[in-house]
Amino acid sequence: MKIKITRLYNGFEDLPLPKYATDGSAGMDIFAAIEEPVEIGPGAVVLVPTSLAISLEHGFECQVRSRSGLAIKNGVFALNSPGTIDSDYRGEIKIILANFSKEPFIIHRGDRIAQLIVARYEKIDWELVNELPNSERGEGGFGSTGIKN
Repeated sequence: MKIKITRLYNGFEDLPLPKYATDGSAGMDIFAAIEEPVEIGPGAVVLVPTSLAISLEHGFECQVRSRSGLAIKNGVFALNSPGTIDSDYRGEIKIILANFSKEPFIIHRGDRIAQLIVARYEKIDWELVNELPNSERGEGGFGSTGIKN
C-alpha cells in the first residue's frame, strides 16, 4: 500500500520518513523534527513536531503508539495511545509525550519518539435492541477471567 506523505517545513529533509526498524516490525518509527533539544521534566507533557502530514484512504487510520524502549528504559510514553490520525486529517503529525519517570528526559533532533501503525477499520451503524444475546463471559468485567492459567 502506498500512502502520500509530505514534509511541511524546510530544514528537516535529512530526517528519515517513518520507517520499519526490522522486516518483522508492525510499527514504523517516527522522528522528532526539532531544532533544539526538548526537555521533558518528571511528570511533564510535551507536544513534539514531526514536520510530516499524510493522506490516508477512507477506511484506514494511522495509530500513534509508544515505543517500548522509551517506556521501559526512560518512563516516556506517547499519551492518548494509541492516538488516531483520521483519513481526512491533513495537518502535521505531532506526538504527545509524557515523562512518568523521576528524571528529566531530553529529546534530540531525529530521535525516534513513537511508532505508527496503519490499520483498516469498519464504519458501523448501531442497532438499538431491548436485550443483547448471551455469551460465555456475560457481564464479567475487570479481572473476571483471572490471572492464572
